[in-house]
Amino acid sequence: MDVLKTLAAEKPVVVFSKSNCAMIHSVKALIIGFGTYPEVIEIDKMPNGQQLERALIQLGSRPSVPAVFIGQQFIGGADELSILNVQDKLAPLLLRAGAIFLWSE
Repeated sequence: MDVLKTLAAEKPVVVFSKSNCAMIHSVKALIIGFGTYPEVIEIDKMPNGQQLERALIQLGSRPSVPAVFIGQQFIGGADELSILNVQDKLAPLLLRAGAIFLWSE
């Protein structure tokens, strides 16, 4: 779990994924639409990928990927990210995390 926290702290927006994850494209497009680029970490290409996947599942990420962290806070997957966007809560999260600096509706 400490490795997960360390990796999630490297950038304002970090998305854990796998190279065969179809939802990563939607997640990236949504986040990029706000003017920021997420750090995407493909856990299946990492030596400790299985350990990271277990840690994501322990956090409640189901399925395990994509798993989105904004400002070191675990947000969830594609569904949770979309819900935040529809509720107009995603932009404020990105602002607080320093991922974007300006936003007007």
